[in-house]
Amino acid sequence: MTSRIWVKLFMRTLLVGGVTTAVLGFIVRWSEFQSYFTEFQIIDILATTIWLLFMGFLFSVISQMGFFAYLTVHRFGLGIFKSVSLWNAVQIVLILFVLFDLIYLRFDNFAKEGDSILPYIGLAALLLVISLVVAWYKSKQTNREAFIPALFVMIVVTVIEWVPVLRVNEKSWLLLMMFALLACNAYQLLVLHKLNAESANERRKLASRKSETKTVSKKTKVVKGR
Repeated sequence: MTSRIWVKLFMRTLLVGGVTTAVLGFIVRWSEFQSYFTEFQIIDILATTIWLLFMGFLFSVISQMGFFAYLTVHRFGLGIFKSVSLWNAVQIVLILFVLFDLIYLRFDNFAKEGDSILPYIGLAALLLVISLVVAWYKSKQTNREAFIPALFVMIVVTVIEWVPVLRVNEKSWLLLMMFALLACNAYQLLVLHKLNAESANERRKLASRKSETKTVSKKTKVVKGR
């Protein structure tokens, strides 16, 4: 990927994280911010929007770090296991392990006596459903082999990025960060192959220009030699 394309991806993902967090922030934490709208507190609305945007930018940066880390790990995995099917099997095991831990560890650490496990299963199920949809769409855009890696990013990478808020277990922040990370990771997954194609096209054009420059330079030297 060329530097120009990478900057484009970075800025657009930053925007996705910021806008998603700003919009969902008011929805998820409506009980806190409702008075700003009912009492027309414009300054508070703007201040809160800017704060949510910056939080979204932070979530976006975390998402991009995790995404590019996975691309590196993916290459290592293919190199180590020497087989796409074997590496995919390893990723499936890790996906199941992470989903189980997301339910069991959160329930074990945060559930009070008499609490139902269903809300903990529900959050993991929501993550799984969204991830399956994104992975299916990614495989439809590219090829079937992209399904498991995309699912791995949407579940395992998202949960790893989500850990700081998972430890706190504050409901509104759990939902806000989860949806922001999912939006950023989904966006990066779905545009990556398009940006790689655009980057390859740029490289071809650059190589063609260099070739033309060299050709013109050689012709100039021949004319001068005569």
